Amino acid sequence: MGEIDDKALEAYIKTAAAALGIPLEEAWMPSIRANLDVSLRLASLAADFELPDESEPAPVFEA
Repeated sequence: MGEIDDKALEAYIKTAAAALGIPLEEAWMPSIRANLDVSLRLASLAADFELPDESEPAPVFEA
């Protein structure tokens, strides 16, 4: 994963909050940005993990 663009991340946060009707105070932005940055970096670890071609999905169990 490349470096996260701060302006794009801030625009995403504001747009997502508006779409969900969540009030957003400017003082919260650094904490929200830091949390989302960590979440995106952790997600990239899973997304970038190479699986061998013979890998199969886990079976689905139904109760």
